[in-house]
Amino acid sequence: MKFGVLIFPGSNCDHDMVYTLKDKLGHEVVELWHKDTDLKGVDAIAIPGGFSYGDYLRSGALAKFSPIMEKVVEFANYGGLVFGVCNGFQILCESGLLPGTLLHNENQKFICKNVFIKPDNNKNPMTESLDKDQVLKIPIAHGEGRYFADDQTLKDMRLNQQILFRYCDENGDINSSVNPNGSIENIVGVCNKTKNVFGMMPHPERAADKELGNEDGRFILESMIRSFS
Repeated sequence: MKFGVLIFPGSNCDHDMVYTLKDKLGHEVVELWHKDTDLKGVDAIAIPGGFSYGDYLRSGALAKFSPIMEKVVEFANYGGLVFGVCNGFQILCESGLLPGTLLHNENQKFICKNVFIKPDNNKNPMTESLDKDQVLKIPIAHGEGRYFADDQTLKDMRLNQQILFRYCDENGDINSSVNPNGSIENIVGVCNKTKNVFGMMPHPERAADKELGNEDGRFILESMIRSFS
């Protein structure tokens, strides 16, 4: 597959994403600047983490107005694969491509550590190749990662199986004590109704290299890519 990795002023995980997709997973990658209006024939788009436009107003609130995002929305609406991590997840929510929003962490602090997550279901491309009880260790690094959606939206998402993962402990138990940021229902990431747009706060691209001692993130990326290849 040919991936386009978006880069905004303030992006700081773009090289991590390029390295993982290209060098570890073997896919062609092109870098797309926020002012570009040409997607360069990509098959999929990855929006990496960072602090687009300094995270002024709200994280991702300004990035949605970038010229490239008009093309990303168009690409997604035609069924193209779009994947956002951390700030990328925030941008997708702000752009209306994903339901819900990301709020300041409950403790009002930036959190950077490894967390445990598990698939909510196996009915979407990101998790269909994973064991439903498989616990994955993935790093987080965010200040606004508390996922929130209203009751009706949550109900619809459960019915449509749009919840990707939930925070858990190392044994797979889901409870409030292992929720790092206060996300409603321990939600880690979500997808849209047509299941071609995905977003999550943890960084699978930072856990996809055996030299780092963790390849759990690779399972997530490979599941998603396999479904669209």
